Amino acid sequence: MIRNIQLRVPLKEEGQEGILKRKAARHLGIPENDFTLKVLRKSIDARKPSIYFNYKLAVYINEKAPETSAYSFDYKDVSKGKPIHIIGFGPAGMWAALRCLELGFKPIVLERGKNVQNRRRDIKAINQDQIVNEDSNYCFGEGGAGTYSDGKLYTRSLKRGDVRRIFESLVHHGATEQILIDAHPHIGTNKLPKIVQNIRETILRFGGEVHFNSKVIDFIIEHNQLKTIILQNGNEMQVTRVILATGHSARDIFYLLQKKNVALKAKSFAMGVRVEHPQQIIDSIQYHCKGERDKLLPAAAYSLVQQVKNRGVYSFCMCPGGFIVPAATAPGEVVVNGMSPSKRNNLFANSGIVVEINVEEDIPKYEKYGVLKGLEYQKDLERLAFTAGGRTQTAPAQRLTDFVEGRFSSDLNPTSYQPGLKSAPLHSLLPKLIGGRLRTGFTEFGRKMKGYYTSEANVVGVESRTSSPVNIPRNQQLEHPEIKGLFPCGEGGGYAGGIVSAAMDGERCAEASVVGL
Repeated sequence: MIRNIQLRVPLKEEGQEGILKRKAARHLGIPENDFTLKVLRKSIDARKPSIYFNYKLAVYINEKAPETSAYSFDYKDVSKGKPIHIIGFGPAGMWAALRCLELGFKPIVLERGKNVQNRRRDIKAINQDQIVNEDSNYCFGEGGAGTYSDGKLYTRSLKRGDVRRIFESLVHHGATEQILIDAHPHIGTNKLPKIVQNIRETILRFGGEVHFNSKVIDFIIEHNQLKTIILQNGNEMQVTRVILATGHSARDIFYLLQKKNVALKAKSFAMGVRVEHPQQIIDSIQYHCKGERDKLLPAAAYSLVQQVKNRGVYSFCMCPGGFIVPAATAPGEVVVNGMSPSKRNNLFANSGIVVEINVEEDIPKYEKYGVLKGLEYQKDLERLAFTAGGRTQTAPAQRLTDFVEGRFSSDLNPTSYQPGLKSAPLHSLLPKLIGGRLRTGFTEFGRKMKGYYTSEANVVGVESRTSSPVNIPRNQQLEHPEIKGLFPCGEGGGYAGGIVSAAMDGERCAEASVVGL
């Protein structure tokens, strides 16, 4: 017999040996020896000074809890299977390829960047030497933007696929089983590269192909059918089905599709800044503590949202115990993003604070760019940040209170951002539709979280790659409505917003692409 129960454990009792078993026995009114437990979910309730750990447990009465997963992955030898070409090897491309293996089709992956090992050199170059490699950086390369990221696995896309299946696949490829339990699971930037490498090795072991340094520069389309892919190295590949999983920053793909008169749509998105606090400040607010947090508690996170002049202002990709990184994909631009190691033990907490931009109403001066108007708006703000930062990867920044109150910061707080910060009047440099709403938003956030609004925090610009500003349309069969054989996928197509949702979309596109083959 199996029963699900929920228990609350106060912080002072958390970690005590046998505490869950004793509490479950009292809750059920049966002896401890008559059942075994399996933790299904764990979360922290820190809304009041008395902090509790909430557990959802499966109770196996008079039987043992299962030791193995109910999920299995039946990868087939596809070395002689029909090919499915996948452009991009981020989460959408990786899970599209894995699903092809299960379905008996041969994934042929084309990735513009390098593998995770060689990619590290270019990550170091942008951090330390401020050199941007356009095809190998924090966004491009094996694993996509997800590889060198926090690895947050939270998603709201529960209706798009089996979320648990993606989590189990990650565990199958080396992630800790803790991600199956935590309410807000993450893997950590230090552990993701090995998992990504393991996925690649699975694809190769079962007969798939993964080609690095293979940038797609052209499509040959005949009678509305995608026929050929042309690579930068001059190679041509004949294709029948192509999953386009190039991510939200592959601007050259959007330009190429527009040049080919392939239908695109402008899409609303969000832009703003990164705000960075000492982690101890966020801990003190969230855990109601004056000194260091209890060792049983993880670095505290937060989630904030506020409506300002009919637009959402909200926190995005919050990274407790993390660091800010340079996420530019071309020279002449500054883009910032955030990530955390698995232990989340850095001294700082950072989060994107972004403003919703309605692409049909908010940027009329960019109408001349048609469906790419949001993309061009993004680019202009990134160039502005580059100039304001001193024309390097140094980022323009301001103390939070100075930003809101309209003052130039004579000095800045310490930062985790390796290329460094330069004081700049972001309050006046950012367009009013973003800057004005951010200033109001930060004020409101300070009321919701006492201590959040402080001169000890820096505002760093710009956070511009929250999602794709372009949508590549597709029909109910997940195929482009005009171009047969083309399956837009993941964040680059406008159908996902993170590792898990992109992975689920990759699986769905793989399933759709093999129909009729």
